[in-house]
Amino acid sequence: MPVYAFEDLIPVVHPTAFIHPTAILIGDVQIGAGVYVGPSASLRGDFGRILLEEGSNIQDNCTMHGFQNTDTVVEADGHIGHGAILHSARVGRGALVGMNSVVMDGAVIGPESIVAAQCFVKAGSTFGPRSLIAGVPGKVIRAVTDAEFAWKTEGTRQYQDLAQRCRRGLRVVEPLTEPEPDRPTVQWADLKPLYQSRG
Repeated sequence: MPVYAFEDLIPVVHPTAFIHPTAILIGDVQIGAGVYVGPSASLRGDFGRILLEEGSNIQDNCTMHGFQNTDTVVEADGHIGHGAILHSARVGRGALVGMNSVVMDGAVIGPESIVAAQCFVKAGSTFGPRSLIAGVPGKVIRAVTDAEFAWKTEGTRQYQDLAQRCRRGLRVVEPLTEPEPDRPTVQWADLKPLYQSRG
């Protein structure tokens, strides 16, 4: 994986974390236990500190960066969906930021909150615990239900499992020219998308 010191600051990665080989870590980046960092994620700690706390994940094509002398933080068990951008923001413990969302400078997403896909969270916005945030700009729609938070928690647990599965079983290979007979599929517990999980 491309890991770069910036001046005297070298990224710190816990030995149980998984960082995809195409992700980029630069400078003052600190990655905790069991974290998953997906393909093509960019964590650039050349202005401010980047922190991914234990059990969190940041998925494919995500960006974490910030202004000078600020921290950009995903707290424990935070879940950052594909293509999201976090800039000098804090995502609270157990919160989810949906795909292609942008969370701007000084914004705080409360614990166990969910930011909907393609949401734009304005600079300086603060949201309390269990907020369901959606729209452009992001506003609280209602509280996150227990069922929604349980769904999110299971999804995060699967990413924690994925980090360990990738540490054991991800390797560079040459592609096959055709599928094998009786080709298996990847096996996971059945977690349906949220829209299919609602009663």
